[in-house]
Amino acid sequence: MIYLLYLLVYGFLATAALGLFLSWVDRKVTARVQYRVGPPLLQPLYDVVKLMGKENLIPAGASRLAFVSAPLIGFSSVVVVSALLWSNNLNPSQSFMGDWIVVIYLLTIPSISIIMGGFASKNPLASLGASREMKLLIAYELPFILAALVPVINSGGSLRLGEILTWQAEAGATATNLSGIIALLVMIPTIQAKLALVPFDIPEAETEIVEGPMVEYSGTGLALFKLMKNMLLFVIPFFATILFLDGITFQGIHILWGALKIVVLVALVTVIRNTNPRVRIDQALRFFWGPVTLLAVAAVVLAYLGL
Repeated sequence: MIYLLYLLVYGFLATAALGLFLSWVDRKVTARVQYRVGPPLLQPLYDVVKLMGKENLIPAGASRLAFVSAPLIGFSSVVVVSALLWSNNLNPSQSFMGDWIVVIYLLTIPSISIIMGGFASKNPLASLGASREMKLLIAYELPFILAALVPVINSGGSLRLGEILTWQAEAGATATNLSGIIALLVMIPTIQAKLALVPFDIPEAETEIVEGPMVEYSGTGLALFKLMKNMLLFVIPFFATILFLDGITFQGIHILWGALKIVVLVALVTVIRNTNPRVRIDQALRFFWGPVTLLAVAAVVLAYLGL
């Protein structure tokens, strides 16, 4: 029963609300940078609700089962990983062996669901976007995993998120160490790529291939994809906060400090989004497999050295 509670209340309701709010923050800051007023607070919610009421069209010739199930698979994975993160943050003793691995695995599924939906639609633009999403996933996943490995090494090799949080409560946040600082710097561009935001919005690239993998989606399917991306805007920074910034403490003034950690990471993502042009897929591959991976390897080595 408690697991269903975490899935419904924390995994879905709380995460969806916070994800939609952070989406509004992102859009509002972007608008102000461009000297626009920006949307009202509930605009992200209005967008999702409006899409839910639209007709759900399936293109002729599409692989029907894969096309329909793709957004459900991606959305479900975000709900489960969010519930795991909330569970570990609220009660570290509830963590289980290897939940770090489970979270890393589940965070790849949203991208895989987008790839699956794009190819299943049989649209040339969607297939091109899905191909780009696949290449981008291959590019950023290695440095992302290496960066996430640093807190594991620093905590004595524990693959339990709860034990990583407990270690940080005793020894200080991972980001206070040299290896942790470098790993967090590596994590930031990989977060940008996982969210498919500029400069790594290559799979969607509206000016080139319309909406890329999601060009054929409408109604509920598109609403689930949009809500999934909004929720990821909270879930991925939340995961980074747990690994590097000692999580969120729900006690008095510490709640504001915990919220500030998430907001700062999202604000940083927004600043990067508004100050950089889109890169090509080959440039993204060279960037992640080159300097970013080298930095991640250096962070891992420094962590093994105890630095």
